[in-house]
Amino acid sequence: MRSHTGLLEGKLEAGRRALADLDTEDAWLAYLRFGQRMFHVPDKPDADGLLYQHGTYLFDGPPTFTLDLTRQYVFADNHGEHDHYVQVHCELRYGLVPALQALGSFDSWFFHDAGDDLEEWARGLSGRAAWTTIRTLKSAQIRVYKELV
Repeated sequence: MRSHTGLLEGKLEAGRRALADLDTEDAWLAYLRFGQRMFHVPDKPDADGLLYQHGTYLFDGPPTFTLDLTRQYVFADNHGEHDHYVQVHCELRYGLVPALQALGSFDSWFFHDAGDDLEEWARGLSGRAAWTTIRTLKSAQIRVYKELV
């Protein structure tokens, strides 16, 4: 079975282009396709969610504007209790572009079990003025990775 990180990478590379050649809009659409795929998760609140966040952050080098598209899902122990979360990230880094820095920080969650509509959530985000600025740019780096939290 393909890993969840591999599934996201497959969605990103579905257009047969290398990860480094994708623009922001391509990554966003691939992330949404990845978000539509349902995973088997415990029947717990907020067990499977999508996070859109952007801002200027200092991670492992100089400050950079980052768009982080994350899928988070819960793993349970043998008794059905919460054990840990896994987060699969598609992180786009842009450098210090003044137009992006001016956007500040923002985040928004979507959870499959909350009764909301994924497409409506996505339309709301892509309708924001910040998205008009972000979507036209090509990131300096795209990184896909998984972490346990």
